[in-house]
Amino acid sequence: MKRRISPLPALLFAALLPALQVQADESSHAGHGAMNMMDHGPEQKPWGIAGQGAKVDRTVEIRMGDNMRFTPQKLQVRQGETIRFVHHNDGKLMHEFVLGTRQTLDEHAAEMLKGPGMAHGEAYMAHVAPAAQGEMIWTFNRVGEFEFACLIAGHYQAGMRGSIKVLAD
Repeated sequence: MKRRISPLPALLFAALLPALQVQADESSHAGHGAMNMMDHGPEQKPWGIAGQGAKVDRTVEIRMGDNMRFTPQKLQVRQGETIRFVHHNDGKLMHEFVLGTRQTLDEHAAEMLKGPGMAHGEAYMAHVAPAAQGEMIWTFNRVGEFEFACLIAGHYQAGMRGSIKVLAD
């Protein structure tokens, strides 16, 4: 006597596979590596490291708008300074504030053009809804010239970026 196996479990698995793959992909990217920070503590970047609220030296207000500009567009900080950035989205479009080097921002902007719905979860990124505000705390422990930008598809290309000069202590 032959035993017949029902195709139902295989059909259910096949139907669910695409959803499971998307979920796995999102988990593996975890907002561009947010899990790295949660698993191993803050990650040192060439432009600094995630700061702690108890160690904030000063607050810098950043305004962003649909004219694809930040105000201010240029900042100067001292090495070792911990800044609380408060981002105000004065526009009707979603905007973001991402710290990095010119190279990392160029690379990330190219990724965003390919996948505009990409999630963000790193300590050096703030995604700010229209008419809302966001916050980030960052310690600039490396001397150099760095940048910030909105990497939402088209915004970076329209000139939505600024610069940060970190002076030696």
